[in-house]
Amino acid sequence: MARGARATCPCCGQGRLFRGYLRVVDACEACGTPLGHIRADDAPPYFTIFIAGHLLLPAVFWIEKAWQPAMWIHMAVWLPLFAIVCTLLLRPVKGATLAWMMRLGLTGNDQGPAIIAAATPPPRRTPSDA
Repeated sequence: MARGARATCPCCGQGRLFRGYLRVVDACEACGTPLGHIRADDAPPYFTIFIAGHLLLPAVFWIEKAWQPAMWIHMAVWLPLFAIVCTLLLRPVKGATLAWMMRLGLTGNDQGPAIIAAATPPPRRTPSDA
C-alpha cells in the first residue's frame, strides 16, 4: 500500500501508477503489470472524505466550543481547507486503494476475459423472419 500511496507500481515500486492526476496507466512501464483494468470506483473518495473528516473535524469542534465564531467565518475557513486537504489526499489514497485491491486479488479480471465488440453488427431480424 505504501508503494501505491507513493504513486508507483504496487508490484515493483519502479514504474508510475498514474498517467495524470487520477488516471491509472494501462501497464507498468518497468515490470509490465496490467494496472488499467483495476477499478477502484468510489472507494478512494469515500476513504479520503473519511480521513479528512477525522483530521479536521476535531479542530472545527474545538474552535467552535472555544471561540464560537460566526458561521460565515467557519465557511470561509473550513470549506476551502477541506477542499484542499481532500484534493491533496485523493491521489495517495487512490494509489493505496489500488495496491490493496491488487493484494486482495481484485485485478479487474473477475468477470472473465474482456468482451471484444464485433466488427460488424449482427443482421436485424424482421417480423417476417419469425
